[in-house]
Amino acid sequence: MKKFFQEFKEFAMRGNVLDMAVGVVVGSAFTAIVTSIVQNLLTPLLGLLIPDSTFAEWAPGGFGIGAVINSIISFIITAFVVFLLVKGVNKLTHLKKQEEQAQEPEEPAGPTTEELLTEIRDLLKEQK
Repeated sequence: MKKFFQEFKEFAMRGNVLDMAVGVVVGSAFTAIVTSIVQNLLTPLLGLLIPDSTFAEWAPGGFGIGAVINSIISFIITAFVVFLLVKGVNKLTHLKKQEEQAQEPEEPAGPTTEELLTEIRDLLKEQK
């Protein structure tokens, strides 16, 4: 049983698992912010188009269209922000790779084919 807990501890403390856990927590908090913005700012603005009710409660024919539209708006905003984050991380990764490549010393150019052939010729002449 002790080995089981040791393996679990090693698994849980690996970098990828911790990064994923942080991502889930931050993602949940971000979802709450986006939901609040949609429900408290954007929905009331759209609700101006539909008099006598709030937009989120708009349900013509018993279909909760307003709630669906709220969810779609939340999804679009969340997807856009995630896109911007991924784009930013990719840009930073690309810049880091360029910086690493610039710092790598260039290897001195090796001898050309002509130089190698000349050297081989000279060695063959010496052997005769």
